[in-house]
Amino acid sequence: MFKARRLQDTDYESLIEWWKYFRFPVPGREFLPENGTCGLMIHKDGIDICAGFIYFTNSKIAWIEFIVSNPEYKDKNRQEAIKLLIRELGSVIKSKGYKVIYTSLKNPNLIKHFKAEGFSVGSSNTVEMIISF
Repeated sequence: MFKARRLQDTDYESLIEWWKYFRFPVPGREFLPENGTCGLMIHKDGIDICAGFIYFTNSKIAWIEFIVSNPEYKDKNRQEAIKLLIRELGSVIKSKGYKVIYTSLKNPNLIKHFKAEGFSVGSSNTVEMIISF
């Protein structure tokens, strides 16, 4: 049914369109791990469904970020594909010896899916602070 594969350079153009559709600021390649290839794509029958990125750190914490889905994929099993993506990203992280996975979420559906996969809320009502140079 669903299959996972590592992100490829050529996926970035599709991901841009998906982020734009959901009105999410498009991260430049230089802000993505391994220039946009350190992550997974879930696909089925030649159709890309959803993707997410893994930031590996020099500690035992890894970070999942920038999960996005194909707005044109309307099958009922779309939510299962997203749950599979979360599990597969976690499996990759665990296989590399990491002990903790961090993510920062705002979307209620994504929060629900992460909770269903065993994640717990670390904190709420926080403010993300960013500075660019």
